[in-house]
Amino acid sequence: MGIIQRFADIMSANINALLDRAEDPAKMIDQYLRNLESDLGKVKAETASVMADATRAKRELDECSAEVAKMQSYAEKAIVAGNEADAKQFLMKKNQLVQKQAALQQASDIAQANAVKMRQMHDKLVNDISSLNARRDTIKAKVAAAKAQEKINQIGSSVSGAADSLSAFDRMEAKAEKMLDQANAMAELNNSSSADPVEDLAAKYDAAPDSDVDAELAALKAKMGLQ
Repeated sequence: MGIIQRFADIMSANINALLDRAEDPAKMIDQYLRNLESDLGKVKAETASVMADATRAKRELDECSAEVAKMQSYAEKAIVAGNEADAKQFLMKKNQLVQKQAALQQASDIAQANAVKMRQMHDKLVNDISSLNARRDTIKAKVAAAKAQEKINQIGSSVSGAADSLSAFDRMEAKAEKMLDQANAMAELNNSSSADPVEDLAAKYDAAPDSDVDAELAALKAKMGLQ
């Protein structure tokens, strides 16, 4: 029964683990659904075949068991009729059928077990597909929300970068103002240091004397006996 081994992994399939490994869960879930649908078609066909085998094996077993019972009945009737030779023939046939019955019983047990396994895999696939279909829109909505958040984060980074640029511009403007203030101060210093001190002193004596002050100065000297 290669089909049992071939689809054994379906019984332990973990949809969440597959989605966690996917770079794009929205695409992955569609692909996984397509794979499940394909697996379901194969499992359905194999399950029908295995179940048919189990039904046939059971039917052959039942037919053999009926023959065993029939031979037993004929043997008893022959004994009642006093025909031991005939009874012996019926019992010999019965023994042959009993051996066949044992082999058919074993084959039927295996076929029934295989049919149960295949039916379990079939039912699990159907449930997985139904569950995943019900969750597909929710998963895709979450993926879309995550992508939208990523874009918002990218825009936020750009805005932050612009704010940094504005801050740098403010610093450059402040530096330029400082340079201008320094240049103005230097010009003022240059202007104040360009005058000749001797010329300033000469200008002092070139000024017209104040007669009132000179008279007061003379009176003060006379009073002090300095004249």
